[in-house]
Amino acid sequence: MILFVFEGAEREPRIFRTLERLFFGQGERIVCSFGNNIYELYRQLKAFDGDGDIVSILRENGAQLPADVKSSDFSEIYLFFDYDFQNENLTLEEMNWRLAEMLEMFDDETDNGKLYVSYPMVESLCYTRKLPDQHFVEYTVSRSDCMERSFKEISKEFSYYGSLDFIELQDAGHHKSGKREYSRVRQNWIWLVQQHTLKANYMCTGVAEPPVYKDTVTQPRILEAQCAKYLCDGEEIAVLNGFPLFLFEFFKELK
Repeated sequence: MILFVFEGAEREPRIFRTLERLFFGQGERIVCSFGNNIYELYRQLKAFDGDGDIVSILRENGAQLPADVKSSDFSEIYLFFDYDFQNENLTLEEMNWRLAEMLEMFDDETDNGKLYVSYPMVESLCYTRKLPDQHFVEYTVSRSDCMERSFKEISKEFSYYGSLDFIELQDAGHHKSGKREYSRVRQNWIWLVQQHTLKANYMCTGVAEPPVYKDTVTQPRILEAQCAKYLCDGEEIAVLNGFPLFLFEFFKELK
């Protein structure tokens, strides 16, 4: 049994349900929402001196979980949260060291869990021109823009697609149209995995090529690269999403 924990209650679980249909086989997977940002999860974990059980904390925050399930019942736990560049309650320095601690705590899906971060938020999936986008490696966004306007609006305006519909399966009544949609959405995801992993490798190694080894583009290394190359002046962040990195690490190969 695998547990997937998302920051939001609607968008992220819906994205994951599409991924289930596209790439996953049989298996029991439970999806729930924390309903708040990564820094609030950090605060609550610290209230337990860092020893808080993730399932207990989820329950306290109203997550819908089977009544008798506990953390030890899950063979794997994955968490998906946003960086939240627009957060005005914390300085960048506070955000970065708290996130670094969280990535150290949640670095193993078979133990506490494994955390994937979207920069600046989940809508970074939409921040692309027509796929495949050869210029994706170059894209950044400024903190001032994210604080003046919602990144959701920014990404919608920038995107060739205008929304995340291009990577979500809809229920199609006609068999042929449903099959075409399945193939189209699956190919879009494969392109996104290629774009995001190539960019992560460029951020971490300076080489704009697909990573050969998965440990080259780990979540802690990506945060280190963000801090060293983009966030150092507090002005911008490289657009990158956690879902494609998760798919890259979870599966040996996507075709």
